[in-house]
This record gives sequence, structure tokens and C-alpha cells, in this order.
Amino acid sequence: MKTIRWGIVGCGDVTEVKSGPGFQKARNSSLAAVMRRNGALAQDYAQRHGVPTWCEDAAALINDPEVDAVYVATPPSSHKEYAIMAAQAGKPVYVEKPMALNYAECVAMIEACETADVPLFVAYYRRSLNRFLKIKELLDTGAIGEVRFVAITFYQPVRDDELTDSLPWRVLPEVAGGGRFVDLAAHQLDFLDYALGPIRSVNGFAANQAGHYPAEDIVSSAFVFESGVQGMGTWCFSAFDELDRTEIVGSKGKISYATFDDSPVVLTIESGTQEFTIGYPEHIQQPLIQSVVDALNGAGSCPSTGKSAARTSWVMDQMLAGYTA
Repeated sequence: MKTIRWGIVGCGDVTEVKSGPGFQKARNSSLAAVMRRNGALAQDYAQRHGVPTWCEDAAALINDPEVDAVYVATPPSSHKEYAIMAAQAGKPVYVEKPMALNYAECVAMIEACETADVPLFVAYYRRSLNRFLKIKELLDTGAIGEVRFVAITFYQPVRDDELTDSLPWRVLPEVAGGGRFVDLAAHQLDFLDYALGPIRSVNGFAANQAGHYPAEDIVSSAFVFESGVQGMGTWCFSAFDELDRTEIVGSKGKISYATFDDSPVVLTIESGTQEFTIGYPEHIQQPLIQSVVDALNGAGSCPSTGKSAARTSWVMDQMLAGYTA
């Protein structure tokens, strides 16, 4: 089976442990080149991770004949540009989440890849993690009966770096597409798309209550899945404490879980409660990367594509519409 030689555009923090080593450790996969606009940092990354080639120019990496496929790991504001560039070079693309600044950019990326006849994948890696596959298995096997509704409650305090003059890019809408909501809720909503099917209608209310940065810091929403399952969620990023809780309630029980830690998944039914403690792999993206490599070799499929990821961007666009208009 062919070894897929990867190039990374934007070898920043997310690639240090979460994703970069996954390309080296996945079967039939290697990391051939990395790029960062700061050449010294690109060289340092390459030396520390044993990557043979580094550069400062995205086009040079994308057009390198030693690179078979491209991983775009930059902030969302440049996902569209680099994904289309890779597609035009005839190379498959794996893009960080969220897929782009908005749904319209996602559509442009999908169209470019379809025109070039190259696949487009997005790093919604919870679709391949055992913890979340267990939740999906419980739902698929009817452990809680017919699903009735979903409730998400997620809040955090303001972070120290959000109280400075030099704000992190994740709270700058022109770079991130929104604030922490877009960064974090994307994972929650995408997994629900995978587990329960697409969301067909959305209403949302977004605001900035604390005033520390331009992006929204609170979002409330009600939504309905194509299946008829209903959902509600509140996300707040200026609260007194932290909570990460999703409940999926059915006719015979419920599943409760956190999206961002490894606390037990809890199944509650009439006969009692059962807990499932399932940890995360060292390189959290590696299972999804493996599915991408297998798909490129014609030996499997990847559960996270441009089309599935675009649905999540559409949902978030609807939730933020009143704030961004």
C-alpha cells in the first residue's frame, strides 16, 4: 500500500502533539515537509520532529513533488486560500476545524476540490475517538430508546490572555470566524451531526456581555435535527466557573458526557447507572488521520469530510447571525 507523504501548512501549536506526530505514526503515512511563515520556527519544528524538509512559503510546500497530500493547520482565515491552492495542485486536503470563517467559504472549498477531483477532509477527530464511538454505539443500539432531545451547557471563566492588549486570534472574528464558541462548540455540534444526523433548523442569540474582545462571549440556541430530535444549548465564556456537559435524553434513558475531558460517559436507564471510562490517545488526531490515509489508499473511508464539516459551519452561522449581521 502506498505511503502518503504529507506536508503541513502552518506547523504551529496544534501540530506539536495533537496532529503532527500522528502523520508520522499512522500506517502508510509519513511527514515529508512543514511550512511556517517564520522560517526559523519552521526549521526548529522540522529538526525537533525529524521532518526532512521545511520552508516559509505555502505554495512551495503545496507544489513540492515530494508532498502527496496537504494538511492546512493555520487559523481559519486562511483555510480557504490554502485548501483551494492545494486542490488546484491536484492534492488531497486535510483542513483544521472549524473548516473556514463561514459556510460560504466552506462551499467554495468543496467546489474547488470537486472541480479538481481531489478529496477534502476536516479535522473533526472526535468522529474517530473511542470515547465518542461508544456514545454513538449506545445511541445506535437503542440503549436510551428513541432520542427525544439534546441539552448542552458549557461555560468557562474569562482567560488571562483575553484581558491583555494583545488578544489571542481565537477571539478575533476576522481570523477565527467568531470567538471561543466557534472554536469549541464546533466539536460538540459536529459530533451531534455524526451521532444524530444533520440539524435542519436553528435559532440563536449571541452577545458580548463582558466586553473583553470583539467576538461573541455568550450564545444560546434551539435547534431541530432532520430526525425530529430537538436540541438546546448555552455557551458562556465569562462565567464564574467551568462546566462541560451534554445530555442526550431518550424515551428509556439518557447519556451524559463531557466533550473536552475524560470524565466517564454516564448511561442512566431505569435499572440503574453505568459509567464508561475511555481515555484519549497520545496524539488525539491520529485515529482520524489513519482513516484519511486509508481512504486515500482506497482501503476505507473517513467520517469527516468537507460536506459534513460544512454543515457544522452552517449551524454556527445561524446561531451567530444576529450578532454578526
